Amino acid sequence: MANMANSEACASALELFNSITTQGEHVRALKARNASKDEIDSAVKMLLSLKMSYKAAMGEDYKADCPPGNPAPGINHGPEATEAEEDFVDPWTVQTSSAKGIDYDKLIVRFGSSKIDKELINRIERATGQRPHHFLRRGIFFSHRDMNQVLDAYENKKPFYLYTGRGPSSEAMHVGHLIPFIFTKWLQDVFNVPLVIQMTDDEKYLWKDLTLDQAYGYAVENAKDIIACGFDINKTFIFSDLDYMGMSPGFYKNVVKIQKHVTFNQVKGIFGFTDSDSIGKISFPAIQAAPSFSNSFPQIFGDRTDIQCLIPCAIDQDPYFRMTRDVAPKIGYPKPALLHSTFFPALQGAQTKMSASDPNSSIFLTDTAKQIKTKVNKHAFSGGRDTIEEHRQFGGNCDVDVSFMYLTFFLEDDDKLEQIRKDYSSGAMLTGELKKTLIEVLQPLIAEHQARRKEVTDEIVKEFMTPRKLSFDFQ
Repeated sequence: MANMANSEACASALELFNSITTQGEHVRALKARNASKDEIDSAVKMLLSLKMSYKAAMGEDYKADCPPGNPAPGINHGPEATEAEEDFVDPWTVQTSSAKGIDYDKLIVRFGSSKIDKELINRIERATGQRPHHFLRRGIFFSHRDMNQVLDAYENKKPFYLYTGRGPSSEAMHVGHLIPFIFTKWLQDVFNVPLVIQMTDDEKYLWKDLTLDQAYGYAVENAKDIIACGFDINKTFIFSDLDYMGMSPGFYKNVVKIQKHVTFNQVKGIFGFTDSDSIGKISFPAIQAAPSFSNSFPQIFGDRTDIQCLIPCAIDQDPYFRMTRDVAPKIGYPKPALLHSTFFPALQGAQTKMSASDPNSSIFLTDTAKQIKTKVNKHAFSGGRDTIEEHRQFGGNCDVDVSFMYLTFFLEDDDKLEQIRKDYSSGAMLTGELKKTLIEVLQPLIAEHQARRKEVTDEIVKEFMTPRKLSFDFQ
């Protein structure tokens, strides 16, 4: 009987294995023919679900080259086996099956970046004379490339500049989109350096079902939300690719230099492009790379090529800049440095993805106080127990509770956050009370943002988006 049960289990595991293989091919085919985002997301969700079922049945991760009953030699299949396969991160897709979200320590190893440790945070504090931003203190910006080099330059009174960006795929931005801009604003203030912000409306035209006019319109609307974060107009240049590339020979020359030094094979390997992708997509990474070099902005830096760039961004953008850092020495430019942030979780949980097409997946910057309250109460994934009695006895799980995750981003008071963590984990605080605390933090934050955005006129946007000299130290 035991053998019979084993062979049946093996047969059903093999069926699961084959289903995963088929579903994986289906996902690749959807991406190759540029299927809609919802269709791809749905297929990826099914793939992850199948992989989780396989792991539950077999006690080990699915491995493409290792069907059940045929263990690969020398591979650890026990509970210590890596879960990294369940995390998928590229500039267009972020997927994990863990309710805690992506395993960032594994991602650092996979991407080959460096962890932002206490020593680096202390050094930033010494260099700026300012208390480190809570995004640094709490590990929201958690990984870097060459930040020590930037600090060396700064301490020696050598210039650097900041570069970040936004892909304007819709008119309304959500709170997650603000994370890199809130942090970049802090960096601009404490280091007193110029900043360029790239609006990749060309990318969104290539990837989405948008007209050129729509993509440019979204860039301008999103620029208003970015300006509302409080950037200094004398030190900030915001540009649309569709607009700026045609008027800046310096920028376009750098795009062409980068294109010459990256092969089709390389971009296929880095970005997963296929033979079915348009040549616009294949050449786009060079456009996102170009702002990393100071002579792409002659109106700001003249013809200087030696000014290092620091790029704060979410870690899914890192593949673009690994490519850029590879090309930089070949064309005689310094490699850009990077600061990577974690991902902002969807309301439904860290293993789901926020989608502009699903208004309930996040808090949007256009939401009213009432909408914020309803969304948090109704949709925010809870780490609480099934009953009040159980919750009081065993406490809640802050690692998976979305309301607590959101507070780590937006509640600035470290002591208050730690108290909430203790109270919720011990059961002293209930889920409803935790959600109420989050609502009380988010409502004024969004209302104040909306008030600042109202003050941003078309004239102000035009001024930010006009190529011009910026004021900064170390001229």
